[in-house]
Amino acid sequence: MTDSAFNFQTLHPDTIMDALFEQGIRVDSGLTPLNSFENRVYQFQDEDRKRYVVKFYRPHRWSAEQIQEEHDFGLELLADEVPVAAPLVYSDRTLLRHQGFMFAVFPSLGGRQYETDNIDQMEWVGRYLGRIHQTGRRKLFEKRPAIGLSEYLFEPRVLFEQTSLVPAALKPAFLKATDALIDEVKLHWHDRFDALRLHGDCHPGNILWRDGPLFVDLDDARNGPAIQDIWMLLNGDKAEQRMQLETIIEAYEEFTPFDSDEIALIEPLRAMRMVYYLAWIIRRWDDPAFPRNFPWILEEDYWRGQTATFTEQVRVLREPPLKLTPMY
Repeated sequence: MTDSAFNFQTLHPDTIMDALFEQGIRVDSGLTPLNSFENRVYQFQDEDRKRYVVKFYRPHRWSAEQIQEEHDFGLELLADEVPVAAPLVYSDRTLLRHQGFMFAVFPSLGGRQYETDNIDQMEWVGRYLGRIHQTGRRKLFEKRPAIGLSEYLFEPRVLFEQTSLVPAALKPAFLKATDALIDEVKLHWHDRFDALRLHGDCHPGNILWRDGPLFVDLDDARNGPAIQDIWMLLNGDKAEQRMQLETIIEAYEEFTPFDSDEIALIEPLRAMRMVYYLAWIIRRWDDPAFPRNFPWILEEDYWRGQTATFTEQVRVLREPPLKLTPMY
């Protein structure tokens, strides 16, 4: 697989159409690109006026075995009547191949945006997260990775030192702030949790509303603590986050227990996501889509802002973590 394939420069519309035709799918509309930087995702309509989504996976990111574990998890959730966007099966396979690319076809499932300030919707999401994790606890992924300090902090730190995207004059201060953040996370991180299979990237943008929640995009599914699928749904000040957390957890525990010790991992996980996300942009910089969509990474003010953000997160980590209101 060439670098141009890694960056999707060899994935042309004709290539996509041919790949679908090989599966007996006759496209009767244009290919509408959907918002995805990691993979290439398109919506289309077939000759029977049914709508689908096709996802071409970025080469070299996941192995075929890792993608298949994602697909199997989605199908397992669907069999458990959990509303997720699971891949369709063609000739007994969900993971398809064409000209070196791996891809999958999904039903096009529209919906409204999940309302993060809607308590009723929050309760629904909490219940279904409990059901997702009920399924996720049956076994662990064998091929997909687990959330941990190496992938999310230590490897990005090496990349930050090597990249030329950080202005030379600002790099010492940025690396110092990164090191301080890593040191603080190490003080607060623990692995005293029962790992399970997670959605992995359960933020509001990956939840649609269709008379209830619909969870999409299991591309970042991995093993880890249950709180990983909860903390990104919290917003506002500490009091608001506590109320939201209590609402979600109360609904969640209708289906599976929640270990309150994991709440202390919220801010370490937030810090890890900050570092990992920045490293992700740097790793993908040779893909023309990234300079086009993240031009501010070339500006000195951006790196000053990242330094300040990392420094502020150290302060947040030193504050007492959220606590659920005691029940009497």
